[in-house]
Amino acid sequence: MKTKEDLFIPFSWEERRPIFLERFFYMPKNYEYQEQRFQWAELFGNEKPVHLEICSGNGQWIGERALQQPEVNWVGVELRFDRARKIWLKSFRENIPNLQVICGEGGAFLRCYAPPASVSQVFINFPDPWPKPRHAKHRIIQVPFLEALHAVVRSGGRVTLATDDVPYRDQMISEFSQVKGWKRIEETDWSSYGDSYFANLWKGKGRTIYYLQYEPLPKGRGMIWEEFRTPPKFGCELPGPKGPGFRRPDERLD
Repeated sequence: MKTKEDLFIPFSWEERRPIFLERFFYMPKNYEYQEQRFQWAELFGNEKPVHLEICSGNGQWIGERALQQPEVNWVGVELRFDRARKIWLKSFRENIPNLQVICGEGGAFLRCYAPPASVSQVFINFPDPWPKPRHAKHRIIQVPFLEALHAVVRSGGRVTLATDDVPYRDQMISEFSQVKGWKRIEETDWSSYGDSYFANLWKGKGRTIYYLQYEPLPKGRGMIWEEFRTPPKFGCELPGPKGPGFRRPDERLD
């Protein structure tokens, strides 16, 4: 049985670099990422459809979905290492081999590592609303993120967002409207969407949960499709030491 001590980063902070571990891709903070895209089959060993959750928290929502849908490969992206490790533990303790974990910032992962036009469904559940005005710049749902997201979602795919925060909901709608190639879908029945820690928390406090759903426009409508099939180059490299790059899933550590 796996324990949290079984997952650790095998180098010092000064030697940090992106690295694949067992069912876990680690993206260190304050690092100059380089574009090194991999294929999902390298992680899962198969060509099943890929569904991605960004802001996975402790993994309750994605863990339940992955158990219910073994025909889908699920990827949880979570910035905080302690939360990402909980998802990793869940994948072993509940025997969920179709669940992989990305520990890192969602936008950087999309821009630098996720394969283009490869994801069927993306879910962004209760991203941090950063409620103070001076902190709003840290919200993940902004134009550069949505442009990178568009490059990763395949034709016919969908993006679903959930939040309890009204100002953030309104900003989400505004940001999507500024990016060519997205179409909003009106959905009314969310009864089977699933539970998560934050969904249960805010529902228990009487808050309304708002859901938004978008899909990429069909080829040739409202944009030059090829512009977004090639991932945007901007924003891939962030301040920090430039390392040798990540090790691919099939490479040894020694």
